[in-house]
Amino acid sequence: MRKKKRACKSIIALMLTIFAYLIPLHAQDEDDEPEKVNANLGTMVTFPVSPTAQFTNIGWGIVAGAGYNFNERHALVGEFMWNRLYATDEALQPLRAVSPSNPIDGHSDLYAVTGNYRFEVRGKKYGAYLIGGGGWYHRVTSLTRQVASGSGTACVGAWRWWGYTCVAGAVSVNQTLESNSSNAFGGNGGVGFTVKVGEPRYRFYVEVRYHYAPHQNVSTQVLPITIGIRY
Repeated sequence: MRKKKRACKSIIALMLTIFAYLIPLHAQDEDDEPEKVNANLGTMVTFPVSPTAQFTNIGWGIVAGAGYNFNERHALVGEFMWNRLYATDEALQPLRAVSPSNPIDGHSDLYAVTGNYRFEVRGKKYGAYLIGGGGWYHRVTSLTRQVASGSGTACVGAWRWWGYTCVAGAVSVNQTLESNSSNAFGGNGGVGFTVKVGEPRYRFYVEVRYHYAPHQNVSTQVLPITIGIRY
């Protein structure tokens, strides 16, 4: 867990350092007149951050967006994001223990619709940007079959992750769940880098962004690293 946190912090620190280095290189190397419309499409590898990392492994997802460029540096971008995160053994072990004869697995899906502000410095070949915003985050946790809670079951975090309620340190009895969903408004922030790959203004981009949403029982915190194409 600590190694994951250190790795995430190192990635963000490195990208911010490179971003700061690129700003002085911006100079006179911009495109003459920016397009008013922007769009992006990418795929991502998603690293969960604690407490989400206690219950999910590394996942993957997609993101698509479109927006408006005020000028060559300032833009608004609306995005839709989907991520699939797979359950850890630790998240499934308490549920497996109540019915050991029946196999069980699970995953989580995270959907987000966000509005974001982007500040960018761009040359004819290379560019860098900061991006951040907020919006609606919808999380669905799903099991491969229904699991009924028994009596006297200790309420460890895994039960709450899957949507079960607890009273006085024990899982409430007579709950049968296969999936559970939670909605919350959340926020995000990150940094990205671009390389021009075609005309008129297509750019390959790499981006790392932190997302947080205070979902029910356990908050959602993920760090997707995205690669894709921007216009």
